[in-house]
Amino acid sequence: MTRVAAIDCGTNSIRLLVADCDPATGELVDLDRRMTIVRLGQGVDRTGRLAPEALERTFAACREYAAIIKEFGAERLRFVATSASRDAENRDEFVRGVLDILGVEPEVISGDQEAEFSFTGATKELTGRDDLTKPYLVVDIGGGSTEFVVGDDHVRAARSVDVGCVRMTERHLVPDGVVSDPPSEAQIAAMRADIEAALDLAEETVPLREAHTLVGLAGSVTTVSAIAQELPEYDSARIHHSRVSHDRVREITEWLLRSTHAERAAVPSMHPGRVDVIGAGALVLLSIMERIGAEEVVVSEHDILDGIAWSVA
Repeated sequence: MTRVAAIDCGTNSIRLLVADCDPATGELVDLDRRMTIVRLGQGVDRTGRLAPEALERTFAACREYAAIIKEFGAERLRFVATSASRDAENRDEFVRGVLDILGVEPEVISGDQEAEFSFTGATKELTGRDDLTKPYLVVDIGGGSTEFVVGDDHVRAARSVDVGCVRMTERHLVPDGVVSDPPSEAQIAAMRADIEAALDLAEETVPLREAHTLVGLAGSVTTVSAIAQELPEYDSARIHHSRVSHDRVREITEWLLRSTHAERAAVPSMHPGRVDVIGAGALVLLSIMERIGAEEVVVSEHDILDGIAWSVA
C-alpha cells in the first residue's frame, strides 16, 4: 500500500482524499475524505479574475488540509485545480498561495485531463459487474464546467464544456447581483438553451448516444440522489452506486427550479453551499439524460479525486 493525498480544487468546492492505494489489486482504502465549499469561482465568469475573498476562503481550507495530510503521514501529494483557475487572469496569485501552504504547486489541468481522472475514479471499481453495460458515459457536473467521457476499459473520447452549476447560476439567475428566488420561466429557458448548445459542442467529439450506462459524478448529481432517496442526512454510503430514474430526476429538477431558497435549504441532505446552485446543476443532469435517452443515472461518489489518488499511487 502507498499512502497518498489528493486535492481537487474546483469552482465551487475544494476536496481532500487521504488514502492507502494498492495499484496491483485496485484497492483504495479511504483514511480521510472531506469537502469544503469555498466558491473559488465567485464572479470569474463576469470578471475573469479570482476574487480576494474567494482566494482567502480557499487558502483557509488549504491550511486545514495541510494539517490533516501531516497527521496521516501521506508519502505523496498531488493538487489539481480545474475550471475557475484555468479561466482566471490572476491564477499566479492562487498558485503562489497554495505552494506556500502545502509545499506543492497546483496543477491547473486541461479539461481533457480532468475528464481522464474522472473516468478512472468513477469506473475502476465497476470492472467485472454484469449489471452495467459498457461503454460508459461518465459526466462530471462541476461548478464551472462539465466533463463528458465515453469509454469501456479505457477512455475513447472526452470533452469539457463550460457549463456548471455556479457558472449557469451566475450567468442566468443573478440579475442585479441577487439570485432569483425562484427563477422565471424566461431565465430557465435561457439557461436550458445555453446547456443545449454546450451539449452540441460535446457531441462534436464525444459519441454521447453510443453509451449504454450513464454514470454521474459530483455534488449536483449526488445531491439529486439524496433528495430522490429522501435521506434524513447526506449519506455517502447510500448515495454511492444508487440509481435515479429519468422521471425522478425530472420531478426533482422541476421542484428545485420553482422552490424558494428557504425550501431548498430545508432539505436535510442539502449542503448550505449548494442551495443557490443546485437547480442549475440538476438541469444540466436532466438535459444530458434527455439528450441521450438515458432511463437512469448511476451515481458515483468516486470521481476525479479518486482518479488523482490513483495517478499518484
